[in-house]
Amino acid sequence: MVTEAQRRASARYVKKSVRQVVARFYPQAAELYEWVRSQPRMGEYLRELVRRDMEATGRWAAS
Repeated sequence: MVTEAQRRASARYVKKSVRQVVARFYPQAAELYEWVRSQPRMGEYLRELVRRDMEATGRWAAS
């Protein structure tokens, strides 16, 4: 069972450290939306796309 103090600490950590991006897909992009939603791990899929783009543009060197 999670205590109230643990819940507050977790909420503080998320607020301070976690960043979120929101994407809206309009009806014209429904096919793109369905593709992204069909990925088993949508967040990892999107992060990998960004990593590849950064590598391709020379903005980030792979570790």
